[in-house]
Amino acid sequence: MKLPISISQLQSDLIDGKYSAVDLVDAYLLRITNFDKKINSFITLVQNRAYADAKRVDKIIRLKGENALKEYPLLGVVVGHKDLFLTQGIRTTAGAKVLDSYVPSYSATVVKRLENAGTILIGKLNCDAWAHGSSGENSDYGPTHNPWSKDHVAGGSSSGSSAAVASLFCTVSTGTDTCGSIRLPANFTGIVGFKPTYGSVSRYGAVAMASSLDSMGHFAKTVNDTRKVYQVTKDIDGFDATIVSSKNNTKKDKFTVGIPKEFTGEGIDPEVVNNLEQVFKTFESLGIKFKEVSLPSTKYGISAYYIIQPAEVSSNLGRYDGIRFGKDRSFFSQEAKRRIMLGTYVLSSGYYDAYYLQAMKVRSKIIHELETVFEEVDVLIAPVSPTSAFKLGEKVDDPLTMYLSDIYAATANLGGIPGIAIPSGFTKKGLPLGFQLMGPRFCENTLFNLGELYQENTHYHTTLPDLTKI
Repeated sequence: MKLPISISQLQSDLIDGKYSAVDLVDAYLLRITNFDKKINSFITLVQNRAYADAKRVDKIIRLKGENALKEYPLLGVVVGHKDLFLTQGIRTTAGAKVLDSYVPSYSATVVKRLENAGTILIGKLNCDAWAHGSSGENSDYGPTHNPWSKDHVAGGSSSGSSAAVASLFCTVSTGTDTCGSIRLPANFTGIVGFKPTYGSVSRYGAVAMASSLDSMGHFAKTVNDTRKVYQVTKDIDGFDATIVSSKNNTKKDKFTVGIPKEFTGEGIDPEVVNNLEQVFKTFESLGIKFKEVSLPSTKYGISAYYIIQPAEVSSNLGRYDGIRFGKDRSFFSQEAKRRIMLGTYVLSSGYYDAYYLQAMKVRSKIIHELETVFEEVDVLIAPVSPTSAFKLGEKVDDPLTMYLSDIYAATANLGGIPGIAIPSGFTKKGLPLGFQLMGPRFCENTLFNLGELYQENTHYHTTLPDLTKI
């Protein structure tokens, strides 16, 4: 059977009886069996759970028909979870051998809400261990390969989540974005990756990386699908004290998009620049206006991020001592040890004021500049990465160069604002290219509206990799 690309198509097919949810699971599992050994997007497959969920979906459709969608808005949607999300009774590793045999006794809020909305769980997805990475190469379970080219990275840290959706191994997948860890892999694999406003989706039940930066988002083929998933996962859950009810009251018909001059300067691959210019032309043809803006402090964003994030990492990883659960600290990877040592250093006596405090001041400056710019424009547009996906092993021995992959992603996380990566073309070698939209806190509907407008007038989200050639 031909697998659906969008949620609306999938649900329409199920309601019309073109196939059953069990048939759908059969098709996804067959595709995973045939191709994932080349991609390595899954850490744990849960076939029995998938079939149980599918039988439940089929029963609901038999009883309620189309009316079931009112109660179960994501009915029949096949989902994979980044292995940072706790899943009750199902192994959760965080991509790290420290937690190789850990089985949680409860599920994350995002997981529960997707379950209650009628989704079908198919498995847990590969990621950089503890979400430490930009390429997917830091997983203790092996790197994730890009579905468009096996020799290239899928992006990180949510590597398996992006590769699985791009490969049609699941309809949507969850991810976490601490510094582009959703947007970067989405950009590298040619799909949509959505990072919500910090404080709109609960972090409860997700293995923490850097608590003041982590955002719980997701991947899909279409912007409209990310909107549907966000409507289910957002808002107060009673467990995460940082969560507030989102407003999302955007009703504007005309938008002004800001182009930060600091994001389009030196160091960007010419193909990325040319692609972005084509995106500008598409939006302009649709009546969108552009205005150049300046965010001067964002050039220090990546430096501030790599002080704040390791500091929080060193604190969060302190709980993995091999006593309460998991294996001892000798199982930590080199990247985890590197971040623990760096974080402990910047928080230590005599260095806290010199490094951590200064980084927090830069963060405050960036937030102020964003607030000022959003008085002039509705959203910002920028590259997601300076380059398309790079080759496996190309940057693995040079951590500083690897960290610079996140240079355009840090702003959204430091500012707590939402961002969405959208596919917009390909390089001459056939690797995906894209762009990101960012806006003020709780402007998700604006991002969705603009993203949907773009996708309605382009075709890049419908183009699929040929997995038989990887």
